Amino acid sequence: MIGAILGDILGSVYEFGPEKDISKIKFSERSDFTDDTVLTIAVADAILTGKEFRDNLHLFGNKYPGRGYGGRFVQWLKADGAGAYNSYGNGSAMRASPVGWVARTEAEVLDVAEKTANVTHDHPEGIKGAQAIALAVFLARNGSDKEIIREKIAETFAYDLEQQYNDIQPGYFFDVTCQGSVPQAIIAFLDSNDYQSAIRKAVALGGDADTQACMAGAIAEAFYGIIPDSDCKYLDRLPDEFLFTIRQFYTSFDIAMPCGIK
Repeated sequence: MIGAILGDILGSVYEFGPEKDISKIKFSERSDFTDDTVLTIAVADAILTGKEFRDNLHLFGNKYPGRGYGGRFVQWLKADGAGAYNSYGNGSAMRASPVGWVARTEAEVLDVAEKTANVTHDHPEGIKGAQAIALAVFLARNGSDKEIIREKIAETFAYDLEQQYNDIQPGYFFDVTCQGSVPQAIIAFLDSNDYQSAIRKAVALGGDADTQACMAGAIAEAFYGIIPDSDCKYLDRLPDEFLFTIRQFYTSFDIAMPCGIK
């Protein structure tokens, strides 16, 4: 989960100012958390407390307004009792990573990830996107190598993961759909060497930078297990209640925490 959040923070300043040169992508004083982090925390807190995903997404989204939410999600936040709106945007995928850390089986991953998605993103592609990220995290944390992750995700969700990062990156552009952003974020992870290269490659796609780095970072944390202190320090951008939820989540589920949190 920390890997997802730091990817979001890194990508925050590049979402509407794309940068294709990986060497120029770095954290800055302007780096901050966005809706990706808010809703990831909402899902994690719901898992911890047993609250309904819908209620928690509504609660956290309204408590932290103006963090880059999509237009239809904003309308959903404003309407008490609103139902899902058949979205296939990547908002379902960006918040799903906590599921991959706590599920005990692949079937449970798919089931719970669908529950996190379909309160808003009940289109089949929206559900697939959430399931793909959660399953990739699950596989990575349980020791699967990259080829197994590639094959399993491609087989399960019919994503083309045989493409190479260097082939898709030059011509890639902004796309907020699950089908147009989730596979590319997974490829950024698959073609990475460590956590830092995964999130920077995701940003350098030149697309939905914060969300794609959030997704790639979630998988990269689970796979590599190490996040450099130079990245970890940007957790100081988070509210105290987010840090509390993160500590509780890692402690409650006996997950090794890659960053120290005071």
